[in-house]
Amino acid sequence: MVDNRHATALVIAAVLSLLAAVYVSVSIGSPHWYRYCSPPVRAEPNASELRALQEEFLDGDFDEKTASDALFRMNGTVGLWWRCVQTPTDAHWYREPDPQMVMECVSFSLSQQFTPKYREPGNHNSGEDMIRTYLWRCQLLLPLAALLLVLFSALLGFCACVCGSVTPALFIGLLHLLAGLCSLATVCCFLAGTDLLHRVSVLPERVDAALGWALYLMLTAAPLLMMAAALMVWAARSHGQNYARMAAYRVA
Repeated sequence: MVDNRHATALVIAAVLSLLAAVYVSVSIGSPHWYRYCSPPVRAEPNASELRALQEEFLDGDFDEKTASDALFRMNGTVGLWWRCVQTPTDAHWYREPDPQMVMECVSFSLSQQFTPKYREPGNHNSGEDMIRTYLWRCQLLLPLAALLLVLFSALLGFCACVCGSVTPALFIGLLHLLAGLCSLATVCCFLAGTDLLHRVSVLPERVDAALGWALYLMLTAAPLLMMAAALMVWAARSHGQNYARMAAYRVA
C-alpha cells in the first residue's frame, strides 16, 4: 500500500521527468545554442566576399575556420548538431536599406562531430587541441546519455507501477540525478568550448554574441531532473521507513 504523500511525490516527479525529457530533446535538435549578430554590409566587395563564404559554408567540405567565419559575419547560430547563417534572397541585397534574409542550416555529420580541433582553426599543421576536441565530443555524447538515462528510468518506472512496488524509485531517482548532471555538464562543455574557440579565432569588429534559447532549455532541464530525483529518493526512503515501522509494530 502506497501512502498518498508518496504517490503524489512520484506523480510530480514523473511530470518533471517528462518535461525535462522534452526540453532535452528539443535542445539537442535545435541550432539556437549560440548566436552572433553581425553589422550590415553596404559595400559590393564585402558582399562578394560574403557570397563566396556562404557558398563554402553551405556546399563545401566542413572546415572549422570557414564555418566560424561564416557564423561570425552572417548572423549565424550554432547548436549541437546544426549550424545556420542568414542569407539574402536578392542578388543586390547590399544596396537595399532592409534586405530580406532567410535562415539556411547545415547539419554536422557524425564524422564531422568527431573531427579533431586544431590550435589554429583550419590549420592542420598547428597541432591538435585536445581540450577543445574532447569538449566538443562531450557536448555531443552527454545530452544523449541524459536522454537515454531518462528513457531507461521511464521503463523501470513503468515496470514498478505494473508490479505495484515503490522500491525501484530509489534507483530511478539516482538515474535522474545522473541525467541532470549530464545535462548540466553539456552546457558547461559547450560554453567552455565556445570560449576557447573565441580565444583562438579573430572575431570581426562590432560582432555581438549571445546565448540562445536552446541552451537555456538544457540548463532548465538539469534542475528539473534533480528535483525529480529528490522526490523519488524521498518517496522510496520514506516508504521504506514506514514499512519497517509497520512490520515492527506487527511483530510487537
